[in-house]
Formats: sequence, C-alpha cells, structure tokens
Amino acid sequence: MEQFAAELDLLAVIFLAVAGFIASFIDSTVGGGGLISTPALLGMGLPVPMALGTNKVAASMGSFTSVVSFWRAGKINKKMALSLMPLSFLGSALGAYVVYLLPEELMKNVIVVLLVAVAVYTYRRKDWGDHATVKKLGMGALLGTFLMAAALGFYDGFFGPGTGSFLIFGFLFLGFDFVTAAGNAKALNFASGVGALVSFAMSGSIIWSYGLVMGFFMILGAVCGSRMAIKKGASYVRPLYLLVTTLLIGKQVYEILFK
Repeated sequence: MEQFAAELDLLAVIFLAVAGFIASFIDSTVGGGGLISTPALLGMGLPVPMALGTNKVAASMGSFTSVVSFWRAGKINKKMALSLMPLSFLGSALGAYVVYLLPEELMKNVIVVLLVAVAVYTYRRKDWGDHATVKKLGMGALLGTFLMAAALGFYDGFFGPGTGSFLIFGFLFLGFDFVTAAGNAKALNFASGVGALVSFAMSGSIIWSYGLVMGFFMILGAVCGSRMAIKKGASYVRPLYLLVTTLLIGKQVYEILFK
C-alpha cells in the first residue's frame, strides 16, 4: 500500500482528476461511471480488489454530491428514498462480504440478458419517463420496491455493473419521470456504495490517497452532471441512460467472449 501512495505524483493526480470528473459527470445521472473510473485505477497498477475498494471511496463522494443536488431540487421522493436506503446499505455490505462465494461468469451472462431487455423496453417506450404517473403504491408494489432495494444493493456490493440502470428502470416502472427516477436511484446507489465501502475498508482493500484525490474531482463532476440533468430533464437523461446501458452491454459481452 505504501508503494502505491509513493507513486501519487503530479501526472497520477492529473490522470485521476480527469478520469474521476468524467466518470462522475455520467454517473451522477444514470450510473455507469465505473466503466471509466475502475479501468483507470486498474491501469495505474492497482490489484483488482484494491481498485474496486478505492473506486468505492471516490464513487461514494460523487454519489453523495449527486444526492444532495437532486434532493435540493426536489427530484427525489424523500420518504421512499429514506425508507429504502437502509436496505440498499445492508444488501451491499452483505454482497461485498460474499463476493468470492458466487460464480461471476454466471452473473455476467444473466446481466447481459437483463440489460438488453431493459434497453429494448426503454427504447420502445418512446415517451416513457417524460412525465410522472406514479400514484399511491399498493402493498404488492411496496414489497416489490423493498425487494428491489435489497437485491440491487446486494448485487452492487458483489458485482455492480448495471446497478444504476436497473434502479432507474425500476423507478420508471413505478411511474416516476426520468429525472426523479435518476434521483431516487442515486440515493439508493449512494447507500449501497457506502455499504460496500465499509466491507472493503474492513478488509484493507482501499488505497485512500488515490480514492480521496479521485473523489474530490468526482464531487466536481457530480455537481456539473446532476445540474445538467435537472436543467435538461428527460430529453437529456433518456438518451444518456440508453447510451450507458448499451456500453454496459458491450462491456459484459466483451468480457464473456474474450476474457
């Protein structure tokens, strides 16, 4: 760990700053920032567990900033988010704990199928998420929402790709507009990120100097990205959501075929 801290020179700081800002700008709205930040950390020579743990430090800083921005703009259903965040936190902490007990290759295949279904469904529903249609949720919908929070929190803790896409899809399905669905998703994503962060910290899988430097610039990216989403609305969030989901599909297919 001291070796990595010693290598944090000006060039490394600039690299972390650029990667962190871009990743968080995207992640602040529709998730998927890990497509940029995690490979950046791996590219600096960090072992996989440390890259994942360090990324959780930075990503949690950016996610918190996004949550604050959406919250202040009234683009989060506060009552629902506060009731679901503990489930995401606990699910993620458990997921990070059992990360080595589940077959990753199986998960990659399942996630590709689910991401394709999410993308196709969203693309075909041209006006989906333009306006909120959510009403008072029945008992079945509430139980399904609680299950979604816990299950996707668990998934985020031990695997992760596509968590933001699935959360947004879930909230859209409940009748929220795209921007509020993104805000709700960021609140749960933040909680699950902190849950996983606790587990990674306890196992010593974090390079704090890297994570804090990248995290500072993720805060800046999150401010810019969330403000853009709030200002532009569904016309900005929807195509970005489809783009990131498509990139996630491509990444998973590539890893299945060539790794």
